Amino acid sequence: MNTSTTQTTRLIRLPEVLHKTGYKKAWIYRLISENRFPKPIKLGSRAVAFIEAEIDQWISDAISNSRTAS
Repeated sequence: MNTSTTQTTRLIRLPEVLHKTGYKKAWIYRLISENRFPKPIKLGSRAVAFIEAEIDQWISDAISNSRTAS
């Protein structure tokens, strides 16, 4: 397997998502319920995580939309 073409999927927990986006927990979950934010994956009965690449893409899209809306 060629490691230069293999991408590692990194899972991040909610505190890191909050830090990356600048949003609060309630707003993140509201956006998720409106299908406007990437859904977390279930890790266990009471644990979830987000796929970092999806969060980074959402941030990038938000920046692009903000720049073109002006």
